[in-house]
Amino acid sequence: MSLEIKGKLIQKLPVQSGTGKTGNSWQKQEIIVETMEQYPKKICVAVWGDKIDEVEKFAISDTLNISISIESREFNGRWYTDVRAWRMMKEEPAKPAGLPHQNDNLMESATFTDDINVNDDLPF
Repeated sequence: MSLEIKGKLIQKLPVQSGTGKTGNSWQKQEIIVETMEQYPKKICVAVWGDKIDEVEKFAISDTLNISISIESREFNGRWYTDVRAWRMMKEEPAKPAGLPHQNDNLMESATFTDDINVNDDLPF
């Protein structure tokens, strides 16, 4: 399952690291994002591996678009849900709409003459 959330970065938690069952080392950092809805919600998003370097690019209160995947797992009879970021982008502020470009090569406007053809059957 892949979803996208938009929110304001409100906290960066410390990097966690360890060694898995297979002996491979891992790193994880969690960030807290507040959604921009009528009733804002806070979401803890986990960032794994080399994506941790991307977190350093963002400042607190930056608005982010985050692509996430949600996964649950069972451990000792309890279920745990993980929200993982797989892409993070800073939202750029909207650029103000500029004035339309004036085309200097516009055709001259048609001039109307008083030459009305009386024998013409069409009214236009």
